[in-house]
Amino acid sequence: LLGLSLYFEDGHDDLDDFGFDDYGSECDGIRITAFLDAGQDNLTPLGRLEKYAFSENVFNRQIVARGLLDVLREFSDNENDFISVMETVARMSEDGEPTVRAELMEQVPNIAMFLHESRPNFPAAFSRYLVPIVVRYLTDPNNQVRKTSQAALLVLLEQGLLSKADMETKVCPVLLELTEPSSDDDYKIEAVAIMCKVVTMLSKDTVEHLLLPRFCDLCSDARLFQVRKVCAANFGEFCSIVGQEATEKLLMPKFFDLCSDSLWGIRKACAECFMMVSNSTSPEVRRAKLSPLFISLISDQSRWVRQAAFQSLGRFISTFANPSSTGLHFTEDGALLEVPRCTLDRYEHLTQIYWAAAQTERWFTLPPTRMAAQHHPRNTSLPGENHSGFSSRVSDSSTNNTKNTKDTEHCDENFNSFHYWRSPLPDISGELEILSSQKPSDVAEDEEEKEEPQNSIPDSMCSPGKATSDQIQKVLDCLQPHMDDPDVQALFQRTSLRLRSVSSCVNPGIIYSSRQQVQQYSLSSVHVANVIPQQLLDQYLSMTDPARAQTVDTEIAKHCAFSLPGVALTLGRQNWHCLKDTYETLASDVQWKVRRTLAFSIHELAVILGDQLTAADLVPIFNGFLKDLDEVRIGVLKHLYDFLKLLHADKRREYLYQLQEFMVTDNSRNWRFRYELAEQLILIIELYSHYDVYDYLRQIALTLCSDKVSEVRWISYKLVVEILQKLYTCGSDDLGLNFINELTVRFCHCPKWVGRQAFAFICQAVVEEDCMPMDQFSQHLLPSLLSLSSDPVANVRVLVAKALRQSIMEKAYFKEPGCAYSEELEETVMALQSDKDRDVRFFASMDPNKSLMDTAPLI
Repeated sequence: LLGLSLYFEDGHDDLDDFGFDDYGSECDGIRITAFLDAGQDNLTPLGRLEKYAFSENVFNRQIVARGLLDVLREFSDNENDFISVMETVARMSEDGEPTVRAELMEQVPNIAMFLHESRPNFPAAFSRYLVPIVVRYLTDPNNQVRKTSQAALLVLLEQGLLSKADMETKVCPVLLELTEPSSDDDYKIEAVAIMCKVVTMLSKDTVEHLLLPRFCDLCSDARLFQVRKVCAANFGEFCSIVGQEATEKLLMPKFFDLCSDSLWGIRKACAECFMMVSNSTSPEVRRAKLSPLFISLISDQSRWVRQAAFQSLGRFISTFANPSSTGLHFTEDGALLEVPRCTLDRYEHLTQIYWAAAQTERWFTLPPTRMAAQHHPRNTSLPGENHSGFSSRVSDSSTNNTKNTKDTEHCDENFNSFHYWRSPLPDISGELEILSSQKPSDVAEDEEEKEEPQNSIPDSMCSPGKATSDQIQKVLDCLQPHMDDPDVQALFQRTSLRLRSVSSCVNPGIIYSSRQQVQQYSLSSVHVANVIPQQLLDQYLSMTDPARAQTVDTEIAKHCAFSLPGVALTLGRQNWHCLKDTYETLASDVQWKVRRTLAFSIHELAVILGDQLTAADLVPIFNGFLKDLDEVRIGVLKHLYDFLKLLHADKRREYLYQLQEFMVTDNSRNWRFRYELAEQLILIIELYSHYDVYDYLRQIALTLCSDKVSEVRWISYKLVVEILQKLYTCGSDDLGLNFINELTVRFCHCPKWVGRQAFAFICQAVVEEDCMPMDQFSQHLLPSLLSLSSDPVANVRVLVAKALRQSIMEKAYFKEPGCAYSEELEETVMALQSDKDRDVRFFASMDPNKSLMDTAPLI
């Protein structure tokens, strides 16, 4: 033990008692439990433990406390001795010296883990002896002991070593006691902090019934601002634990008070946790109460509060996102995918609800197959059947009707994708009946109303029995989640016009005579306002204003860029026009960190916008990022495959000519850039034809294989193998053979040993990945590989031995009777087994069934 001599300054007798007489103070080999060894006394080991655990020498007691885990190990085989040690620990916890108590508490998590792993009666022993110590030390008069106890408590909770019963009956009561109004200020502040930390590790019931009432009281503590500040900082955690009902009923009033607290630090903490609070409320509360509250924070008199609010603005807006309107959802692994629905055409799920209105009003004509679907609404496929993003466009569906129909026949009759990821739509059957009840003459009158003066109101729109404005508004509300569909937009516009016409029966001054005005009203004001409050969007769009950087935060544009995909997801692609200018402004920002942020997320934004908007609005910006600084280009490169796969094949093919540009970097020493390129190319291979792979990617791969950095070469060899597999999988054996000949010349006959070694690795990978038929491998690659078995460089022979012994000879093809290469393989391996190099002999003799040793360091 370092500094052990400090514990025994009172004389040599103590060293003798501990059995340290043969060791110097600098010795690292001293056992901390040496005091248990037989010495000059006649005491048993337990007796010696008692002697030194309660010695008058404080240093002796510190040593015992520090070595408790080893002491328990010494006595763990005997139940009685084990209980005796635990009782000694309980008595030691009452030591009057704070350093002894702190040393003991530091060992509690380790002891608890040992008991959990080795003692069958762990819960009882731990609960009986150690938990009371932890709880008691939470109120210890010494600050160091209290801090150590708090840290130990958190570790025990994180490791799941504290039972629910102990938390409810032993820990929580102490926390409640320490947070009472009459409690000491220092204890109270510490207890609030520890309460807020442990709440995330407790069950909802425990938090709601034991801690929530006290937390609400602490939020209103008028005397200690530190208490209110801790509560504000952890408010979101409490909301997420207790859920929506308790949040809206009990916590929301407290949150409003904290957001208007006189101290800016508390208001700032509220702004920082606003997203978590919003996630725990209903959409109605979020819109009606939290939005105005957030606007007050974003216009706060304190710059620090405004700064925190703007940083949280995008995240708060993202809480308004609804899969039913965005058409997207996040999977458990964080991937953004289209809402699962049956692989039918895009209208079929809509016509189940809106077909009557569409048919009667004649706003668009459905093909016969669609009409058939209207009268026989289908339930849709199981979740996950169509998770291919936005690739299932309407242009593809026409060629797949037969397949899609067959797919739907197997759908679960109890599953409906229209309600799977979204809240149930309101029942508008009554309104649709009214819309459907109009006669053809009524429809003709509707057509004629476009030619009437602005203040002239058709009688048909005001006559009894026709659809009311409320009924038509319900239809509009149901159409809004599907505004990305152009035909639904047309239906929405016509319905909006009719709503205005009906409303004008009461107030003629509000009728819209211009189709352009109707479109602007329906697609901009109504739809955006129904997704998020307009004030929030206006504040978000203002984050690119240079004045904001001066009055709020110099990095406000970066925060805007960071949250833009979330805002775009919330608004939906039908409202992309609201964000387009902001995105273009950010993409041309002079700060490279802003552009870098966008580059790292452009592939996610492409998923949100779909292929048409991506091609129109994102591709130009993507092309600009390709020519930017390396710090920006790396963001594009890391997700190059994710972005390219969303483009149409013709647009995607244009980038074949630009991939070579990634080989050039601002700093040639930036080898990780080239490493990332090789990794992306491995994925990108599937996006292109084997002809394109051979013509474009092959040359890039071969160049990377000759890189100066071994890590880049290592991953590039795998890229070469993937290309070879692509060629043979597509049946292009001639191109495959050309590539093999090129590999043989470039690597097998390379004057540098690293090239010859690479050839051995490639051959092994080809066999393991089944990249080509074994007869083709035997004819075109194996002879060259066998020639390397006598290579003068041992590192080459090592990989040859590894490839032959662990992969090639294990293939059934080479074990078949009459295989032309069986005998030659055996002779080569036997020669390698007697090689002069030890590593070569090891790999040539190694059992193939054992785990393979990593030979990457040899390359």
